[in-house]
Amino acid sequence: MGTSVTWREIDLGGSVAGGTSENYKTGNWRVERPVIDYGKCVKCLICWLYCPEPAIVRRGNEVRVDYDYCKGCGICAEECPVKAISMVPEEV
Repeated sequence: MGTSVTWREIDLGGSVAGGTSENYKTGNWRVERPVIDYGKCVKCLICWLYCPEPAIVRRGNEVRVDYDYCKGCGICAEECPVKAISMVPEEV
């Protein structure tokens, strides 16, 4: 992680580089996991756009879920216009 900077040390209109969640595998937090039905998927990439973590991985127009980073928030399933993503209980 970078050095800590308080708001008083930032120039007006400046910014501070943030950290990245890619350094921390947080997939063990979830209770449910998204499962993509590729037969329904229209490859619109909305799940990829809305995912707040690096959990929806894009390869061209194809997507897959990286469960190492998915927290199971369900935003991808909620935003999918064709309901190709369902949230299923995580296996214990």
